[in-house]
Amino acid sequence: MQTRRLEVSYALQRRATLEALRRPGRALNVDDPCDAEPLLVSSAKHHGEPSDVECPICASDAMMVLHYVFGDQLGQFSGRIKSREELDEMETQFGEFTVRVVEVCPDCRWNHMITAFVLGDGKKRRPPRRQQTVEDLYG
Repeated sequence: MQTRRLEVSYALQRRATLEALRRPGRALNVDDPCDAEPLLVSSAKHHGEPSDVECPICASDAMMVLHYVFGDQLGQFSGRIKSREELDEMETQFGEFTVRVVEVCPDCRWNHMITAFVLGDGKKRRPPRRQQTVEDLYG
């Protein structure tokens, strides 16, 4: 990812959440940070890439990483999950889009955004033409 820029790390926020869990007389219940939606857990199981970090809550090795893409130039493809290889291809196809990286543990449902950054070659482009989807055909 050569055009990676405007990166925001959420490591301090993640650390503060984990410390609040471990603190005596804690302000957070264990269930609070482990509140992943069923769709997010399912997406992690089927579309996620394995993480090299174990889960900070349950110490599971099943941690997954998801890359969500958002941007006006993506059109109807904004909000989808992409692999690293697809992100490399998209860098030259789109001018600018945001990638949000989320870690998810399917076992205990821990989830947290790791980082967000902007990719793209910087050339302004119109969104691709809308393509018919299964939802358009069958409602």
